[in-house]
Amino acid sequence: MHTALVNGARIAYCLEGPAGAPVVMLSNSLMSTHRMWDPQMPALLERYQVLRYDTRGHGESETTPGPYTIELLADDAAALIDALDLGAVHFAGLSMGGMIGQQLAVRHPAKVLSLSLCDTASEMPPRSMWVERFAVAHRDGMAGTLDTTIKRWFVADFVKREPAIIEQVREMILATSLDGYIACGSAVRDMSQTHILPGIQTPTQIIVGREDPACTLAASQVLQANIPGAVLHVIDDAAHLSNLEKPAEFAALLRNFIDIHADAARHS
Repeated sequence: MHTALVNGARIAYCLEGPAGAPVVMLSNSLMSTHRMWDPQMPALLERYQVLRYDTRGHGESETTPGPYTIELLADDAAALIDALDLGAVHFAGLSMGGMIGQQLAVRHPAKVLSLSLCDTASEMPPRSMWVERFAVAHRDGMAGTLDTTIKRWFVADFVKREPAIIEQVREMILATSLDGYIACGSAVRDMSQTHILPGIQTPTQIIVGREDPACTLAASQVLQANIPGAVLHVIDDAAHLSNLEKPAEFAALLRNFIDIHADAARHS
C-alpha cells in the first residue's frame, strides 16, 4: 500500500497491473477495505491496471473528523485519480462505493469512462435505522455490529458454507475504527441523490444480489430507471456482498462491461 495526501486526507491505495493499460478503480463498502475486491483481481489484472483504495475513515486511510458526506468522498476519489495522473478510469463501487460513484460521475464526469454500481442505492432511509446502529456501535464497539451485519451482507447458506470468507469479513469489520464508521455511516445516512441520476452520462451498469436487504433490487431498479441507458444485472442467491458470494459471476459481469467500454474508448 502507498499513501497520497489528497483533499485534506491521507488515502491509502495500491495500483497493480500492466503499465499503460486502462485503469479500473474499485471503491469499498462501509466497514470494509480494498481487500474486499480480492476475488475480482485475477480477472481484471489480465488486461487492466487496478487502483484499489481504502475510503477515508477505513483501512489504512486517515480518519479525519466527521461527519463526512458522499460528495466529500467522491472528491477524495477524484483527487486520487489526479494525484496519480490517471486521466480517467473505469469506476466500480459496491454499496457506499457505488454511492460515491454516482457523485463522482456527476461532479467529475471527465474522470469516469464507465460506471459499475454494485449493491447500492441513491437513497438510504430511514434515519432511525442509523440512530440505532450508531447507538449500538457507541455502546458495544464494532463487535456489537457483527452479527446483524453478517446476516445482512450474506445469504444464510453462504455463511454456513464459507466460514473462512466470513471470518475475513468479520476481521475487516472489527478493524474499522468507530470514528471512521460513524463518519462514513453519516454520509450514507444523509445521502439523497436520486435527483442527480439523470445527470449521469457515463455508460453505467448496475449489479445487485437478488436477496440484498440493505440495497435492494427495488433500489437498483430506481438507479436503472433514472440513469440514461443503464443496464441492470441481478445475481441470484446473493445478498449485499454479491462479489464475495458469487465471485466468478460478478467478475464476469464487471470484466465484460469494462471490456466493451475500454474497447470503445480505444477506438474513439
